Amino acid sequence: MEDLIITSDKNRLDIAYITDFIAQTYWAKDRTMENMRTCIENSLNFGMLLDEQQIGYARVVTDYYQFAYLMDVFIDEKYRGNGYSKMLMKHILECDALKDVRVIRLATADAHGLYKQVGFTELAKPENMMELLR
Repeated sequence: MEDLIITSDKNRLDIAYITDFIAQTYWAKDRTMENMRTCIENSLNFGMLLDEQQIGYARVVTDYYQFAYLMDVFIDEKYRGNGYSKMLMKHILECDALKDVRVIRLATADAHGLYKQVGFTELAKPENMMELLR
């Protein structure tokens, strides 16, 4: 029987695997392992492991009350189509550490359908949002 777990234990994350996957995405192209270590160290992490092998990941940057930003969400292509992304999102949104957070945001170019299924909507007032890109 397959053993599927979602862990926030940084010691159980496969940083090399996460870095290799993330560095090939449109949102974090060419991110280095050093960059990924910094991201992991300063985030609430969620590693999805199947039989102790990492198959997915997400992280949240938050103040644990007012605001959280969800990012770097992925399920390895070999394991897609099994409901794992919905399981990962449900786990994140129901975790005790984030239960009091009032606003959770994310950015996506291609996964709107997934996020809508778990309650995300387009910004109510996008004209109020600003960013500084470096």
